[in-house]
Amino acid sequence: MPGTSPPDERLRVMPWWLVLIGLLLAALLGWWVLYWLLGEADRAAAPDTRATLRIDAIRTGLTVVAGTGGGLALLLAARRQWISERAQRHQEVVAAADQAHRDRVQAHAEAVAEAGQRHQEHQAEAAAHDAAERRLTELYTRAVELLGNDNAAVRLGGLHALERLGQDNPAQRTTIVGVLCAYLRMPSPDDAREAEVRRSAQRMLTRHLRADGDVFWPGMRLDLTGARLDDFDATGCALDDADLTDATCTGTTRFTGATLRGRLALAATFEDLVLDGVTGDAKIMLDDATVSGRLTVERAEIGKLSCRRATIAAASLRATSVRRTAKFDHARFTEGASFREAAFHSSVSMEHATFTGQADFRQARFADLALFRWTEFGGDVWFTDVDFDGPANFGRARFHGPASFEHARLAYRPRVDQARATASAPHVWPDGTRVEPLDTDWLLLTDP
Repeated sequence: MPGTSPPDERLRVMPWWLVLIGLLLAALLGWWVLYWLLGEADRAAAPDTRATLRIDAIRTGLTVVAGTGGGLALLLAARRQWISERAQRHQEVVAAADQAHRDRVQAHAEAVAEAGQRHQEHQAEAAAHDAAERRLTELYTRAVELLGNDNAAVRLGGLHALERLGQDNPAQRTTIVGVLCAYLRMPSPDDAREAEVRRSAQRMLTRHLRADGDVFWPGMRLDLTGARLDDFDATGCALDDADLTDATCTGTTRFTGATLRGRLALAATFEDLVLDGVTGDAKIMLDDATVSGRLTVERAEIGKLSCRRATIAAASLRATSVRRTAKFDHARFTEGASFREAAFHSSVSMEHATFTGQADFRQARFADLALFRWTEFGGDVWFTDVDFDGPANFGRARFHGPASFEHARLAYRPRVDQARATASAPHVWPDGTRVEPLDTDWLLLTDP
């Protein structure tokens, strides 16, 4: 593996006889040298010279033997040094391997300890989560049980318990809002104490939908279909989808200054409905709604508005701006309607609408198509100072009272084919409109 030393070759033990052979070879070499030198010394003629040469031969032979023995001794010393160094290197490799093993063991022990610690922490978190969930479940169950009690005071306590639970636990807010809406959807007896409990539930809902404090619950959706509401006040609330379809709303229902997103379904029965100053891109649906009193949508900024087949006693959309389509087809205004200074930035359709009282469109602006075909104007109708930036069509409309288009600014000649107007009242028609008597009671308007 990388970082480890290659294994050493196996160390061979030197046999004793190898040393003996080396000594014998050294002795034989010395004897042979001595023998050869003595033979050469015996060839000298003079006795003195021969004796001197023999002594030198003996000295030389002994020197050869000593040198050979010294060489063998050096070889043995070198081998001993090599063995010592090899042993030292082996010890170092073994020590390094031992240290690496100890490090691995230590790392493994630390990893095991860390995994055990994480497991303990996870178990502790799971236990705490389970305990918290059990506590929430118990609190929620207890609050719902209180809400179903026969005693009004106990039910009121259940409402406050639910509210406190939602305030402390954001994850439970959607469920709690659903419970409050369901409570308001339930049938209620005509009892003053129950009415107070229901009004408290309404106030709890709207209190947490106002983005002006720490008690704001964002992103809530209201399902109040078929509910019974009394003086429901959502003033300043931020609503993400609210459905009041088939609800019965007594008193004054207020959405004054609310911020509306998504869809606001108001196909319900109202006494008075106030939408003054609302903003947002919501689609406000008043189709099939009944407003027995007054509907006011003044100085509002609306995305889309639909009031088809609605029955409204009196309506005021003064200075309101509708960015997308507005539909009032088959709507009935039994007392009067004011669209004064309203701005419709997309198409408007009021086909088959009925205005029993006066209809006031003074200083309004229609930026796109405006349809008033088959519309019944039962009283005075004013289109004075109106801006028609797109085509306008009044085909087969009926004007039962005075009609005035004085100072109206029309980008296109309006269509009035087969429209009728009462002959008993004064009228001011757009320039170029052809008016002919139909009979003693009616005037017929035709296109040129």
